[in-house]
Order: sequence, then C-alpha cells, then structure tokens
Amino acid sequence: MNKSYIYPKKSEFSTISVSDIDTDLPDLKNISESKSVTIAKWLMEYIKTALDSNKIHENDILPSKADFAYKLGVSIGTMQNAFRYIEDLGYVESKQCIGTLIRNYKKPITTMRKLTSKRDLASEAIKRYIQDAGYKIGMALPSSRTVALLIGYTSNTTRLALEYLSTQGIIEHKFKNSNEQGWIVKTLDFNIEKLENAKSETLVDMVVKDLERYITNNLKTGDKIPSHMVLSQKLKASIKTVHDALKVLIDRGILLAKRGRYGTTVIRIPNDNTINLKPEMSIFAPAKDTAFYHYEKTQNMIKNMIAKNYQIGEKLPSILELSEKFDLSPNTIRKALKNLGEEGYLVFSRGRYGGTFVIDIPETEAASFKWLAVNPQYINSELQHQN
Repeated sequence: MNKSYIYPKKSEFSTISVSDIDTDLPDLKNISESKSVTIAKWLMEYIKTALDSNKIHENDILPSKADFAYKLGVSIGTMQNAFRYIEDLGYVESKQCIGTLIRNYKKPITTMRKLTSKRDLASEAIKRYIQDAGYKIGMALPSSRTVALLIGYTSNTTRLALEYLSTQGIIEHKFKNSNEQGWIVKTLDFNIEKLENAKSETLVDMVVKDLERYITNNLKTGDKIPSHMVLSQKLKASIKTVHDALKVLIDRGILLAKRGRYGTTVIRIPNDNTINLKPEMSIFAPAKDTAFYHYEKTQNMIKNMIAKNYQIGEKLPSILELSEKFDLSPNTIRKALKNLGEEGYLVFSRGRYGGTFVIDIPETEAASFKWLAVNPQYINSELQHQN
C-alpha cells in the first residue's frame, strides 16, 4: 500500500454524543432555504458556542450523519449536504475511517491534507459550463439532472456541487427549497481551478491505485480477491469506497465478477496487457454486456422499494414477507439484506422489538456490479461443434 499516507486512529480522538447536543433543534417547517442549509447554520452556531465555552474542543469528532438524521428527522443525504456546507466554511474536516473533526473556525485548516472530492470536480465542471455556454447574471440553469448529463457526473454529485456553488455566491435558488430546478446565476466573477493533476484525485482513485499495487504484489491471474471487509481494513477505506474501486477495476478488465461463491477474480495483472483466461472462464460474457448478479438484482429491487416507500428509522417487512413480495427464496432475500447492511443502508437488531431498519436512503439511478451470463458466441460455437 502507499506508505506516504499516515492514518490517525479513531481512538486518538474524543467523540461527541448526539445526546450531548442540548441546544434547541432547528425549525425545519418554517424556513426560507433548504433543510441542509438550515441545519448547517444550526451546526455552525452550536460549534461556535460549544468551542467558546470549552464544551467541545478542536479535533473532537461530531456525531455521525446517521445519528443526526435520526435526531432531526431528515435523510442522511440532507445531513451529507449540511456537513459539506460547514466543511467548506472551515468548521469541520472529514477524515476517512475516523469521522468529521471539529476545526477552529477562526483559523484556516492546515493540519491535514484533504483530497479533492467528486463534488469539487463537478463544481469546477459546472463553472466551466456556465462560462462556455455564455450565461448571464439572472439566467436560469437547467434542472440538476440535465446539468448532470451535461457535465458527466451523477445527479447526486451534481446536486452537492450546486449547493456548494450557492455557498460561494455563484448561484442561488429562487424557490423556498432547493429542489432540482430553480438555480439562477448570481455572478460571473469566479475562477475555474485546474484540478486535472495528481492532487485532485478522489479517494476512490487512490484506492484503485492501492488495489492495483496489492494485486501486482500479492496475487496472480485466477486468484480470488479478498472480501470487501478485508480490503476495507487493509486499505483503510470504507466498504463503499472499496466497492466503487473494485467496480473501476472490473470495468478496466483487471477483475472479473462471477456469481455466488466464485467471487471476484483477477483476470489481468495491472500494467500487463495480456489476458490469459482459463478455458472454463471463456464461457462467461463480458460484464458490460450482461445482466446483474441475481443478488444484485434483488438488492436493487429492495433499494427501489426503500427509496419510494420508506424513511430513515422505519422498519422493513420480515424476510418471509419480502420473499413473498418478490417471489424469491428467503435465503436470497437474507443475503441481499446482508449486503445492503454492509453498504450502510440497513441495520439489524434482535429481540421482541427488533428487525431490519433503514438508516440511509439509497440512490437508485445506477447499478453496481454486473453478473456474468453465458457468452452467446460460446453457445453458437458449441452448437456448431455439435452439428
């Protein structure tokens, strides 16, 4: 792994409990701006007051987004936007595998290097689009979904970027809540940063490089990749980041995702352009040309169900009820729920009042890993051989 990065241990920091935050909660019903901005201003006021009174200290860890979301009755996505807002203004700093650290808002952040996020890259892409398209002050931008298509980023990343640009005063929202439409260009007095350099790589980009080094140094063609959990611990990155990095390597033809117990296999060593597939692997079609893993299909159906019908904190039906609903075996449902739990969307509890509870609302626009169907060319060759 890359040894030039030092990963502080979470045990070295003090964590603030959400129950310790005794300030009045923000009024999210009668507001003239988005919930995320309202919550962000509430958090900034709390941090100012608590720091000045020594109730909290610099480098203390804020409660998690999930804890705040449950306390305030909002989605984790809203809390994500709020955290981004206060981080942009220097009140906190996110640190992978640790959490969100309190910063002294009176002085600039200099203690830890921060990677450029996808949101930052998308923000620069939006500024470039505004400039290249010849927008004038007061002109309305297309919907966030349309902007996402124009700049080549996901809708969620684009929405975060738009919110970020609004904190800089570059755009503003003309409606009460910042939904996907209604963004107005407020100023053209901005610079477009050049982020196409080594310092602008995202955390996923870093983990991709670390994975390539790990594969080159420890594995050979045909070997199975360790589980997401094991890689997460080795690379000091979240399971979601590892998941995204593995998908990049699958798309590059370095890894091959196979069904069930076969897992994800190395089919090419990074920087080696030769592909030596075993004969039995040639019956599989390329992932991009086939359908999703059976479990992934089930996960996507459950994700869609959660996104459309559930809120954070609500309880899902039982495994048997979901089995009947989707006409699938309880074992398939159980494995899909387990995977969604590892991805941070669900939490499980036992006992009389236990069950499966929603802790994050999933995005449903894009699918993840793809499963391998039988290659049609292989079938045709076999039929011709038999005839």
